Amino acid sequence: MPRATHIERHFTASEVIRDLVIGMSDGLTVPFALAAGLSGAVQSNPLIVTAGLAEIAAGGIAMGLGGYLAAKGDAEHYYREHQREVQEVREKPEEEKHEVKEVFRRYGLTDAEIEPILRALQSRPKDWVNFMMHFELGIEEPHPARAVGSAATISGAYIAAGLIPLAPYMLLRNTQAAFVASAAITMIALFVFGYVKGRLTSTAPLKGAVQMLVVGGLAAAAAFLIARLVSS
Repeated sequence: MPRATHIERHFTASEVIRDLVIGMSDGLTVPFALAAGLSGAVQSNPLIVTAGLAEIAAGGIAMGLGGYLAAKGDAEHYYREHQREVQEVREKPEEEKHEVKEVFRRYGLTDAEIEPILRALQSRPKDWVNFMMHFELGIEEPHPARAVGSAATISGAYIAAGLIPLAPYMLLRNTQAAFVASAAITMIALFVFGYVKGRLTSTAPLKGAVQMLVVGGLAAAAAFLIARLVSS
């Protein structure tokens, strides 16, 4: 009887999703909070749209630059640690062999079972270094284009998401009507985004949707109330 092929489904785009989450969550909440706050203080949609677009431009650049610098920092950290491991494998092989043993002992292997693995790694220094980077330090080599890709993803997600709460102010004349419409579509967008994020990251989709909804709602409510109090 033929055996069914076992297919493991693992999510492998965690870095991209992380960047999308950072960009979209801030892009939905910050411009929404700004527009909500201004709606409590002024009755001028063109002013709210102008301020919102300026914030989206500035926020997109700042978020993208932050993502770029964070990714560059991760890459620099990886290469510093890699060079240190290369040096230790070359100059302190006995200490490194002891560290390898400690890694495998955590998996229940005996010294007799570990010994041939040690000999194999010792004959391949490059693989030995990569082994130590992964299993001892838990650091993966970053993709060469990671910094630029991270910046573009975060910035693009921020700008795209930021236009959602501003759209009603562009289409409607009445500020209060625009505010109600903006709140409604932004809350829907936050809920859908949180749900999709949960599905992609194998976490509870409904929990993620509610969390995104609460965060966005609290940010907008705080901005609206503060603006209303200051302008009253």
